[in-house]
Amino acid sequence: MDYEKRFRVPPRGFELAKRPTDDAAGTDKASSEKRRLKDLERLELLQERLYAEGRRSLLVIFQAMDAAGKDGTITHVMGGLNPQGVSVTSFKQPTSTELAHGWLWRCQVAVPARGDIGIFNRSHYEEVLAVRVHPEWLAAQSIDPARGADRDFWKQRYEDITTWERSLHRAGTRVVKFFLHVSKKEQRQRFLDRVAEPEKNWKFSPSDVAERAHWDAYQDAFAAALRATSTKDSPWYVIPADRKWFMRTAVAAILLHHLEDMDPRFPEPTKEERATMDLAVKQLEAE
Repeated sequence: MDYEKRFRVPPRGFELAKRPTDDAAGTDKASSEKRRLKDLERLELLQERLYAEGRRSLLVIFQAMDAAGKDGTITHVMGGLNPQGVSVTSFKQPTSTELAHGWLWRCQVAVPARGDIGIFNRSHYEEVLAVRVHPEWLAAQSIDPARGADRDFWKQRYEDITTWERSLHRAGTRVVKFFLHVSKKEQRQRFLDRVAEPEKNWKFSPSDVAERAHWDAYQDAFAAALRATSTKDSPWYVIPADRKWFMRTAVAAILLHHLEDMDPRFPEPTKEERATMDLAVKQLEAE
């Protein structure tokens, strides 16, 4: 099954409301997990090549409604990679220092270095998602909240995002974006599970439940952002999130697709480097 094509947001005709949250692409849990384990082995090798090559990087972005499974997906898909070449940045409420800069600033400084894989748990897209649902938050950026009612304001932000991501691509950073698409019913159950299980109580926040009152507004904001910012070089993927086991398999398969397409290679030593290595081998053998 080609998950890259199945879940990619197309350049035209995209409707989030028509994307199912419980799609498992005709697979069952056992076969799905078997595929994921195989893909993760390949991912580990490709990450080693990317790190050794040291010329390009991969930025993976996760956006979702609360309780969709961002943290678990990052753990299950990225947990087997070499932590030396992986960084995870979680973007929460902006600090006073971050608010004193342009809204893309805090993401720019977190872009992965060459050879690394960077993961954004939420990202600059909060500025066209949460802030669009709550335009009163624009005041903290010294922007009149009334501008939130202007469609052109958000269009300009989409343009800023695509321009920035295009510049990252040109500089050698591939951007791959996942929207973990959970249903309102499933979110409700996961919130209840967090309260029922003591070891998950720390994940529960009453503010998350309060945001459910804005569910439709968030769905509209996500749909608009995905349509406007899914590009050939920085695509969005809408991953069904009601079944966690399938969601993780689909994310792993799509990341594998992109790393294989990047095709990182171990660097070949130059003649001078090979001669130095041969000399070092002779010295070691002579000990």
